[in-house]
Amino acid sequence: MEVVSLACGLVGGETVLSYLPESMALLISQALNHPFAYQMLRFLEALLGKVPVIHIEDVCEAHVFCMEKPSVTAGRFLCASAYLSTKEIAHYIRQYYPELHIGHDIRFVDEELEAVGVKWGSTKLNDLGFEYKCDIKMIIDHSIQCAKKMGALS
Repeated sequence: MEVVSLACGLVGGETVLSYLPESMALLISQALNHPFAYQMLRFLEALLGKVPVIHIEDVCEAHVFCMEKPSVTAGRFLCASAYLSTKEIAHYIRQYYPELHIGHDIRFVDEELEAVGVKWGSTKLNDLGFEYKCDIKMIIDHSIQCAKKMGALS
């Protein structure tokens, strides 16, 4: 039996659900002032060096791509369009959403890992011809818009 496995990074974006998915809550946990979710985000960053992220639309497109591509018969693929640190996420939210008030006293994991210089990722899907359509700006923007729509952010 041949199996294709798509391991997805932290999924963000817009949703048709009536609640805020946990992956989005983790991604924007600094803006939500959700300490447990923020600790989980820091754990992921400490474990992986940076957090792999992807938009839900790209997740769906990657699944369709793998089903329609005859050459994809088996294998594991990391599905992530960007790799971010908690510091980069906080910087983006502070810059474009100053009303969300992310504290400046947060200690970031990348400050602790700076000397390590963790670099990793996967281009296996790209090598087969898949192209991610959503950049990190769109992922965070849509996640914040979704959280506002769900009432998790004011």
